[in-house]
Amino acid sequence: MMYVVLALVIWAAGWWLNVRLSNGASSDAMAVKLAVPAIFGLTIVVVWELMVLGFEVNPVILPAPSSVMERIAQEGPILWADFKQTVLKGALIGYIIGTVAAFAVAVLADRSEFLTRGILPVGSFMAALPIVGTAPILVKWLGSDWESKAAVVAVMVFFPILVNTVAGLKDTDNMQRDLMRTYAAGYWASLFKLRLPAALPFIFNGLKIGTTLALIGAIVAEFFGSPTLGMGFRISTSFGQLALDMVWAEIVVAAVAGSAFYGLVTLIEKRVTFWHPSQR
Repeated sequence: MMYVVLALVIWAAGWWLNVRLSNGASSDAMAVKLAVPAIFGLTIVVVWELMVLGFEVNPVILPAPSSVMERIAQEGPILWADFKQTVLKGALIGYIIGTVAAFAVAVLADRSEFLTRGILPVGSFMAALPIVGTAPILVKWLGSDWESKAAVVAVMVFFPILVNTVAGLKDTDNMQRDLMRTYAAGYWASLFKLRLPAALPFIFNGLKIGTTLALIGAIVAEFFGSPTLGMGFRISTSFGQLALDMVWAEIVVAAVAGSAFYGLVTLIEKRVTFWHPSQR
């Protein structure tokens, strides 16, 4: 019971501290903006640990964070190999392929009203297809190595990026386009000097959506066939062995990788679209 009471006290203290920081005079400072989520996350981990100890939860049901961190320290080489297989090969390569393909098709669609009207409904339909249906098909076609996982990821990120890019390229108004024609600018000059810069906020919105979809797609695809490497393979086999601490270790690595990937794209967006009102 002591652990439970201590957990409640720590939760209340963390809540109070975050409220004070968020409503304080320095709430807009970068240090405070970083401290608030860090305190919140640390509070959750500490409360989780104390609740598991207080209620004596079976590790098969829910391992304590300390057990998960111990497993991460013990299985570092295996986790690193799984990370390279899933993130650096399947997710990253698939993300790059899907992004390049989406941008190329968006430019083609932008030049043709027929393609625009035809591709966007098809894109919405394809985006609604469940990954558990498409992943086993692509694994069957391309084999169980990372190539099939990259294909799944490319399909998943293609349509969100395509839709956002097409919408962004249409965002300029008639006055801006008329001004470019006044300067005798052709299609490509208008694209690179006016419409593409105006579309960057939309494009980065699609890219950020794709960062989360990429990792999810690569991991789920590994459930349907994989060599003896990969996060999805490890999660599936560890769950079958009731090694829940290893499952949570893979989840932690995936969460950190996904957050870092999203943060990198967000950082690039801030540097590239510094002129946009959303970044001021």
